[in-house]
Amino acid sequence: MRKVAEVRGVAGTLYLCATPIGNLEDMTFRVIRILKEVDVIAAEDTRNSIKLLNHFDIHTPMTSYHEYNKYEKGQKLVEKLLAGQSVALITDAGTPGISDPGEELVKMCHEAGIEVTSLPGASACVTALTLSGLSTRRFAFEAFLPTDKKECASVLKELEKEMRTMVLYEAPHRLLKTLGLLQKHLGEDRNVTICRELTKRHETVFRSTLGQAETYYAEHEPKGECVLVIEGRSREQMVCEERMRWEEMSVEAHMEVYLSQGMEKKEAMKKVAKDRGVAKRDIYQQLL
Repeated sequence: MRKVAEVRGVAGTLYLCATPIGNLEDMTFRVIRILKEVDVIAAEDTRNSIKLLNHFDIHTPMTSYHEYNKYEKGQKLVEKLLAGQSVALITDAGTPGISDPGEELVKMCHEAGIEVTSLPGASACVTALTLSGLSTRRFAFEAFLPTDKKECASVLKELEKEMRTMVLYEAPHRLLKTLGLLQKHLGEDRNVTICRELTKRHETVFRSTLGQAETYYAEHEPKGECVLVIEGRSREQMVCEERMRWEEMSVEAHMEVYLSQGMEKKEAMKKVAKDRGVAKRDIYQQLL
């Protein structure tokens, strides 16, 4: 069998190969072929990946590439690629480069002028989103919340205003704590779908609210990796909250906000009326 690098020319290619997130039947024929043809496979955890390779009778040499060696090993992989070898990158599960160190290797390859291509397949983020029953038109992927308290608080503050559907990853032992934090910042009535053990035998899709989910998992210990899909804020909710903030201010003070910006009185009255959801004549009467 001719190696991929030989077919493509002098410089090798980096292949981002998606692997199953649970069910081995989700492995694509293309990924199996490429993993057999490349010169080396860079794996996040070689002990975990050897089981996958054995299952599909793949005997290509492996090397470890993970969070703690991504710069040093990344440079060595780039050197191999520049020398004409081809490399396949795989993660423990799912698509490389999504919430894992693969993004750094991709960046290094682009900077070195090395061709990079992605072989699509399983992704926990997209799988959970499509199962959620929530809006899929626009979404924000947040992966895992930061472990640093200040950084985590900053991210949660940003999520308070997020109107898109949000997707988060979480480990089972931290799920209850995360649900508590989300409830505090987003409200107990916010809709959420919690997906566990995706594509596996005990896959569950639990649709609830943040408050109900926290109560449930306080009584039922969660098992398996979790993906949380959370409803974004509605536009109506944002308008309502904005209106309430304006109503806490007197009409005179509200007018001054716009007058101080150099706005004409008539135009300022129109803006104030719109902010408060009332007719312009009502503002005029109050000012009188």
